[in-house]
Amino acid sequence: MLVLGIDTSTVSTSIALGTEHGPVASVQVASQTPSHETVTPALTGLLEWAGASLASVTGLAVGLGPGAFTGLRVGVAMAKTLAQSLGVPIVGTPSLDVVAYPMRQTRRLICATIDAKRGELFYAFYRPLPGGVARETGFEAGPPSRLAAELETRREDILLVGNGSLLYRQQLEVAGIHVELASATRGYPDAASLVELAVPRLQREEFDRLYDLQPYYVRKADAEIAWDQRRRAG
Repeated sequence: MLVLGIDTSTVSTSIALGTEHGPVASVQVASQTPSHETVTPALTGLLEWAGASLASVTGLAVGLGPGAFTGLRVGVAMAKTLAQSLGVPIVGTPSLDVVAYPMRQTRRLICATIDAKRGELFYAFYRPLPGGVARETGFEAGPPSRLAAELETRREDILLVGNGSLLYRQQLEVAGIHVELASATRGYPDAASLVELAVPRLQREEFDRLYDLQPYYVRKADAEIAWDQRRRAG
């Protein structure tokens, strides 16, 4: 089994190849260049470095966000197109789950975050379990002050991970000494972790239907918000 993972939910485009035995190759490109301009060259380079071809891929894994609207559409559309053209199964995983997963060895409650722009961040809470993490809340979008208030109400040690918490570090650290920030090296969804999460589902044949596979936007796009504001003003 050779699985291709793609996550374009943030400014860091991440692509990886892996099998049931572990990772094969991965590339992560953190850039302000739009995802549609980086994902194809990154994929081409990854396949070349790994000595693999698209024809050898037997499954697709894609990050579903929440995250950047345009980036999400690019990644999900590409993964669905590849799955359809190659005739292989696909599974989608929330990008916040992918951010939280590498922290599964901690004993703390995990809060995974992604920068949502406009002074907000996406976040969700996770409980570490043997071999993985379990999401305890839904996906939220809000200002760092809202998350800081929620952190203060939770009377347990919390590990913050993701670029959202790094961006708003000062506002979130006021929540108290029971809050710790993970390393900046864990700031973005990693497609290698995405593949690791997807392999067991692919082995159990828990595939997603292409039609049903949609990004988690959580909130309206900037264009929709601007339209609503103009309509109310009129």
